Amino acid sequence: MRLIQCEHQGQVRAARVESDREVRLLDADTYTLAHRAIAAGQSLSDAVEAALTETRLDYQRLVDEKRLLPPLTHPDPAHCLVTGTGLTHLGSADTRSAMHAKTQVSETELTDSMRMFKLGVEGGKPEVGSVGAQPEWFYKGDGACVVAPEAEIPVPHFAEDAGEEPELAGLYVIGDDGQPWRVGYAIGNEFSDHVTERFNYLWLAHSKLRACSFGPELLVGELPAHLEGVSRIVRDNETVWEKPFLTGEANMAHSLANLEHHHFKYVGFRRPGDVHVHFFGTATLSFADDIRTREGDRFEISLADFGRPLRNPLRFEADSAPIDVKSL
Repeated sequence: MRLIQCEHQGQVRAARVESDREVRLLDADTYTLAHRAIAAGQSLSDAVEAALTETRLDYQRLVDEKRLLPPLTHPDPAHCLVTGTGLTHLGSADTRSAMHAKTQVSETELTDSMRMFKLGVEGGKPEVGSVGAQPEWFYKGDGACVVAPEAEIPVPHFAEDAGEEPELAGLYVIGDDGQPWRVGYAIGNEFSDHVTERFNYLWLAHSKLRACSFGPELLVGELPAHLEGVSRIVRDNETVWEKPFLTGEANMAHSLANLEHHHFKYVGFRRPGDVHVHFFGTATLSFADDIRTREGDRFEISLADFGRPLRNPLRFEADSAPIDVKSL
């Protein structure tokens, strides 16, 4: 089952994908449906079946009219936390090292990345009931940093780069008792500033404080272990870069359960009612192939199991004055 969210008659509504041409409207948004399922002790699929209406919408029209929304949102964006993990995929350490090797970084910095990757390979998939190695972790922002599918990704004036990161994203809600519940998975564009990161790896935290996007479809149920996708950049209706990528646990150094544990082990991430969007990492970047994006470039990330591709054009923001903090 795959779900989307859209704007319908001034409201946020979820819809079940019936085909590549049609979606069937539900009587609530995804967040509400998830909490219904938790309260009733039922699966999200069952809650969706009970919420189906007779209204069917043209999928392409939703795209054309820019009415698509991220497939899971919180009514208050401040209660949506966007985070992620890196060096999780087989091959990701090579990509990271190749990116850093283009500048005069120390051997110690490269060793730190390789050491983190090695920890994941050796201990990222523990036995059920055991805790594995910690992954690299980062924070992107709250729900205000999330851009809807088909909408423009803003590039701040101070950014040194505007690069895609094709990833899986796990989507979660926290129950009233603090229990995390996985709603499903979506295609994600984690979007980062790789020039800033490359200059000094201690600036990784800065490089991640950017917009991102995920969707348009939410996959409900089990995730295939092996997923093959394509990431591309389209400029003036021509593809200027394209590369396949692999994801899913079969292509990862960590299990998803281990990544989820090391995120939700913090009590602050189990606040009742919150939404979490967690990016699981990638090993494929156009930046590693010396691609530099421009105004209007469109990212397109596709995985066959997730229906429609995630597409977002770039918009570079104008310069602004330095922030002047006032004293009270």
